[in-house]
Amino acid sequence: MEQRRISGKGHWYHETQSSRSDDAVLPLVPEAAFIQDRFLLDLALSDEQRGVESNWLSIARKAAECLLPENSPVTRLNTLSCYDRLSTALTVAQVYGVQRLCNHYAARLAPQPGPDSSRESNRRLTQITQYARQLASQPTLIDDNSRQQLDEVALSVNDIVTFNQLIGFIGFQARVIAVFQALQGLPVRWLPGIDMQQDASAELFLEGDKSWQPAFPEVELRYANTEQLDVLNFSETQPALRELSGLLVNDAIALHSLSQLTPLFYPAVAQEDDDTILVGLLTARINGSVSCFSDFARAWRGESHLPEAMRNGERALQAWCHNHPRERAIIQAVRVLTRSPGSFSAAQLQPLFEQGFNEREILQLLVSSGLYGWLNRLKIGLGNAS
Repeated sequence: MEQRRISGKGHWYHETQSSRSDDAVLPLVPEAAFIQDRFLLDLALSDEQRGVESNWLSIARKAAECLLPENSPVTRLNTLSCYDRLSTALTVAQVYGVQRLCNHYAARLAPQPGPDSSRESNRRLTQITQYARQLASQPTLIDDNSRQQLDEVALSVNDIVTFNQLIGFIGFQARVIAVFQALQGLPVRWLPGIDMQQDASAELFLEGDKSWQPAFPEVELRYANTEQLDVLNFSETQPALRELSGLLVNDAIALHSLSQLTPLFYPAVAQEDDDTILVGLLTARINGSVSCFSDFARAWRGESHLPEAMRNGERALQAWCHNHPRERAIIQAVRVLTRSPGSFSAAQLQPLFEQGFNEREILQLLVSSGLYGWLNRLKIGLGNAS
């Protein structure tokens, strides 16, 4: 992978190799490390938003604290240090180009002691940085070989689960912040070198429905502790997490937060919510999560040709949208938010308002797309569809 040699960790494009410097290098926006809200990063909300959205925002803030704590003691099974976590968060933030996110994680990373300069440490940092960038920007590049490389640099199963949760969470955070900024009409700041995510290949979706299988051993119930069993009992009842729970419970605290968020945005089996299912279909199609796409396709109750058009790619989907203005407005907004949250602006919201959506409905739909992107990446990173 490309290595950028830039002095200091305060820059957004941090080094992938360790180096020592006697000069104290400050981050670009040092005050960004000290904000109180570690999820919305002190983005101002209206009184109505703070009240109506308080439930899921509270859960998201707890997820931020558990995945990116101030201190992260290293143990035999959990070797991800604060530096590892924050450098991963910054890598993913760079991919998505949301400036508020980049400022925050660059500022928090700057004072962290980096790894030693041994060949093993450099290789480990390079490998986790490459994996994080690929899962964030081109998820379908992740395969069994990618996972094997994480094992080769001594990441445990617990580490790998936490690592994938962290990457998915930062993607969720980036998209939530992008939506709130767009609702406030804040300007989009273009960042040089940020590429838009390309849609997954249509070939992945032309073989019909597929199920998901974990690529790592699940926690055996006889060895699970009380906290793990409690989280499993709750998460396994949820359709979105049923297949993942046995593996994700390696990090029970992160799974607890995710399992609280999911039912607030993921449609129940008996619930006919075509708008939400449409968002799930499109997000999975762009990210290349075949099993997630199959789940939403089975739940779809709208116009029967949509899943097939989506499988075939953008041109077929555009043709289908021609006579479906409501769905077209949703697709246009979710497409930009999923591919390039850093460029998402109020312009993408206007067609939704024109189709009769209110602010609350728009927020629910677009936040759900961020959550589905998190779930897509967990399934791609931690297993295979077959």
